Amino acid sequence: MISMACNIAGVSMKNPIIMASGTYGFGREYQEYVAPALLGGIVGKGLTLHPKDGNQGVRINETASGLLNSVGLENPGVVAFLKDELDEMTRWDTAVIANIGGANLEEYVQAVALITENAQKRRTMNRRGVDMLELNISCPNVKQGGMQFGVQTEMARDVVRQVRNVTTLPLVVKLSPNAENITEMAIMCEKEGADGVSLINTFSAMKIDIRRRRSVFENTYAGLSGPAIKPIALRMVHQVAQAVSIPVIGIGGISSVEDIIEFTMAGAAAIQIGTYNFIQLRAGAELVEGLEQWMQREKVNSLDEIRGII
Repeated sequence: MISMACNIAGVSMKNPIIMASGTYGFGREYQEYVAPALLGGIVGKGLTLHPKDGNQGVRINETASGLLNSVGLENPGVVAFLKDELDEMTRWDTAVIANIGGANLEEYVQAVALITENAQKRRTMNRRGVDMLELNISCPNVKQGGMQFGVQTEMARDVVRQVRNVTTLPLVVKLSPNAENITEMAIMCEKEGADGVSLINTFSAMKIDIRRRRSVFENTYAGLSGPAIKPIALRMVHQVAQAVSIPVIGIGGISSVEDIIEFTMAGAAAIQIGTYNFIQLRAGAELVEGLEQWMQREKVNSLDEIRGII
């Protein structure tokens, strides 16, 4: 009897395939292509305390083997998400994960506190709220000259610690590959009470318009995702999975069942699909079906049999 089920920080999922933040909207955008109930979970569009318009100019640029994005966390804000999007998401038989960012520590804490309060109220009415939080520490800290929270371990520690103090929801921290030491960062997250880590976020990268003789992006740099980063992401997931005891969610260029198996063998408890959603609109359904077929063919009854074997 084959089972693809997994459990991340107490949240049960029917399979380890989760749609990554920023690539799937709030789920309804893909309903005509993939039934949400097929998926293990959906991470909604990255949220901030207040609505954000995002970056000006070019936001997306395709590379030879990936995607550069400079969207700038355009989103409706936490209050609008709770009012306009959450009811729809919680009707689906899949885990609802809210991705939270902020320009400073106070914004992170206030946003998480609002979502936690909402989840508690909904629970008293026997209604589902957000199942899990994913803390995006790759946001630039405006009070520290724009340096990402997720680059230095001590700067990230303050965010994880203070957010942990205001929420009882399962908390996963999304790690930046630009961190000074990503393994050290993951160990810190575990010590500060995180229930899991997800990695990796995009790499800082660049594209130059040689005709205009300037960067394609208004902010000069953008985030690189897609197949180009997969081997590096796999290495980082392997290193982190060996260093912590909390679940590790693998992210980075995953676009095939083979990729999912590799990340699982490297120690990932689940994976997230990002850029591939733009290449294949039915990516979720394709990968769920393909993973089940692979397990049947290889006589693997549970992914636990191969998880972390490398």
